[in-house]
Amino acid sequence: MERDDRRDARTRRVIRLLIMSLAVAAGALVLSCLCVAGLRRWADERMLDIPNVRSLHTWPIPRGGGLGIVIVVLIGTWGLFYFRILSTPFREIAALSLGGGLVALVGWLDDIHNVPSRVRLIVHAVSSIIILMAIGHLNAVTVPVIGDIRLYSIGIPFTLIWIIGLTNAYNFMDGIDGIAGGQAVVAGLGWTIIGLIGGQSFVGLMGVLLAASSLGFLFHNWPPARIFMGDVGSAFIGFTLAVLPIIAVQRNPRFMFAGILLVWPFIFDTSFTLVRRLIKKENVFEAHRSHIYQRLVIAGYSHRFVTLMYMGFSATGAILALFWVKGFHHFNALVILIPIVLFAGLWRFTVLSEKKCHPVKVEIKTMLAFRKPNNLQ
Repeated sequence: MERDDRRDARTRRVIRLLIMSLAVAAGALVLSCLCVAGLRRWADERMLDIPNVRSLHTWPIPRGGGLGIVIVVLIGTWGLFYFRILSTPFREIAALSLGGGLVALVGWLDDIHNVPSRVRLIVHAVSSIIILMAIGHLNAVTVPVIGDIRLYSIGIPFTLIWIIGLTNAYNFMDGIDGIAGGQAVVAGLGWTIIGLIGGQSFVGLMGVLLAASSLGFLFHNWPPARIFMGDVGSAFIGFTLAVLPIIAVQRNPRFMFAGILLVWPFIFDTSFTLVRRLIKKENVFEAHRSHIYQRLVIAGYSHRFVTLMYMGFSATGAILALFWVKGFHHFNALVILIPIVLFAGLWRFTVLSEKKCHPVKVEIKTMLAFRKPNNLQ
């Protein structure tokens, strides 16, 4: 009888969380869609992304639409906390809001005035330190095949590098219509599922807010985009997706690798491109067009095709993250091997696509239709 009562209580709790998640998602979706629509009208004559030789659009498009995602996520987080739906400590909510708010603010200023990369990096570092002080660092992580790893104090620099790195990597990847918003939707849904199943309702509901608000933005950004996300949105999303596993890993060391799996396409693309540029002794802080997703567009593939491809890779990562969090040991090697094999296939596909595309045709497409990313890498 006692066991049945516990099972019934657990079932009621899950149903309650599902209903709450659906309600939060619906509200965030509508509010985000309305916010971005308002931003489109406001930015139409005030904040335009003008095409240039690096652009992937051929006419001026408003930018800064990611501010709608920031507004919805922050309001939703504090709303859930105020109505005691979230039992998370105040310091975690405050740290995530303050750190994310600073990242979004410098991103918004950069969308308007082009803030120097050094200033942005300092702000990102300050925001990361806020997370370290209020939430903690990577003290222990569980890695597939290897097992548990105790980091102790060395986890502090690792945490800083992780947060700052993903914040900027996400910004670097916001270069074609829909790709940053699509990744946020998939990663947010992934956090929703593994958070709620793994008994971490805070990261689960944060995933709901992020996925729903990003979907509302995608109504305006899906190819062909009517507004761009801008640094304000891409940096904020990257920061949020970096902080969620830091919060979750304090309770379960498996969640760090799960967080990596949810954004592995962006991490792999950025890391691979950065290493190649360093090997070639290029200035990594200069804008460029050598990301794999950029090269695919130059080779002739549409924004929609490339965006859907990356979303598919991310969805694969979300499935692997679920298996990993649930502790399916026979999948331990696969959660590492599958992303590596997929990325190797993507690289091979890109090289073959470029070979099939006539050099003159590539150059014409580059000059007419290449969009400069919202960053200086």
